Amino acid sequence: MTTYESDIRTISSNEEVVFGLLSDLNNLQLLKDDERVQEKLKDLTFDTDSCSFTVDMLGNIGFRIIEREPSSTIKMEVFNVPMQLNFWIQLKQVAENDTKMKLTLKADFPAMIKMMVDGKLKEGINTIAGYLADGLNKKLNS
Repeated sequence: MTTYESDIRTISSNEEVVFGLLSDLNNLQLLKDDERVQEKLKDLTFDTDSCSFTVDMLGNIGFRIIEREPSSTIKMEVFNVPMQLNFWIQLKQVAENDTKMKLTLKADFPAMIKMMVDGKLKEGINTIAGYLADGLNKKLNS
């Protein structure tokens, strides 16, 4: 298994509010309005426990929540990919309206595939963390 971790992002709210928003994937609808997301992901669909989208050259990919640890961690598995991928969102409140968020992805794939996707996954996990933090901060401050 190879592990990829995002930079730590800041969300201007307490961890209970952030966890509540992230643990219901319907709330990720806010990503549909982000032009950066629209350029990379097509056909975004959401429900409480899962999300799916289409990525050029990869096809339809999705993820579903497999475990929730209230106010701290949301664990997910990726589906419609030919390898095992899991990721989780970790939250840690450091002040009243200051919650830190980090995404972690674990992937199990052959060495040849790893060479092809390693850089993209490192960049991708940070990009996703940025989109989430930006979207949540915008939603919380509106």
